Amino acid sequence: MNEQRKPTSGRTSPVTVIGLGPMGQAMARTLLTAGHPVTVWNRTAGRADGLVTDGATLAATPGEAVEASDLVILSLTDYQAMYDILGSATASLAGRTLVNLSSDTPDRTREAAAWAEDHHADFLTGGVMVPAPMVGTDAASVYYSGRHGVMERHRSALALLGTPKHLGEDPGLAQMMYQAQLAVFLTTLSGMMQATAMLGTAGMPAREALPELLSSADSIGDIMRAGEESPGAALDAGEHPGDLSTVTMMGATADHVVDTSASLGLDLALPLAVQAHYRRAVKDGHGSDNWTRIIDSIRAPG
Repeated sequence: MNEQRKPTSGRTSPVTVIGLGPMGQAMARTLLTAGHPVTVWNRTAGRADGLVTDGATLAATPGEAVEASDLVILSLTDYQAMYDILGSATASLAGRTLVNLSSDTPDRTREAAAWAEDHHADFLTGGVMVPAPMVGTDAASVYYSGRHGVMERHRSALALLGTPKHLGEDPGLAQMMYQAQLAVFLTTLSGMMQATAMLGTAGMPAREALPELLSSADSIGDIMRAGEESPGAALDAGEHPGDLSTVTMMGATADHVVDTSASLGLDLALPLAVQAHYRRAVKDGHGSDNWTRIIDSIRAPG
């Protein structure tokens, strides 16, 4: 069981949370529990009712919310929402720190950091790596990027949300890590549903199929870590020794998945995408290399 992080004693620095979807509500409640005075704002004010009951202050406007705290945390749909909400409050941004935990592209994140700087505000990018119910637990972690001094100034408050992992000063780096993690996450989820659908055509219900499939997914980390060197060392060195598995072997397996899915009348989008990586590597003359060689066509498609 994940234990909630212990509250700090006494009253601590004020924090504003803008955006009260499930993630924003979880963050605001975690900060309240730790003793921070919390001001909140949301387009639909009613979402703040429970937090106000628990001690938060509902700001009437975005400007009022920003002015209530030096640390302003945003949990929104995307970065455009930040401009839409704070566009009327730019005069209040000077001297404050914006921590945007919304999802978007690294380039839009860098643009947002420049926008904040133009308005004399500090800016940190963040990516929360757990679902809302796990915010504030020992299992939670959050990637950040932006100026180191800004991160350190607010580390104690941000650490309540999850273990902070500061990646560097490039504001786009945390967003890049977040999107990379999601690429693994979303592809794995789609793979799970593809496999469950395959087994379902043979009469196996999902309640029986998923435990077996989850065991396979859990083993991927062990496979990737196998060997004495770190899992990325060979990739960084451009080395793809095919002594354990080859592009040709893995490509044949990908062909079988495509053929099976086609024969069952299932959607082929995911199997075909995977198959394409191996076919490209074989075409480029790398059939005897390790399966990791597929990274070449991912790095330089076409």
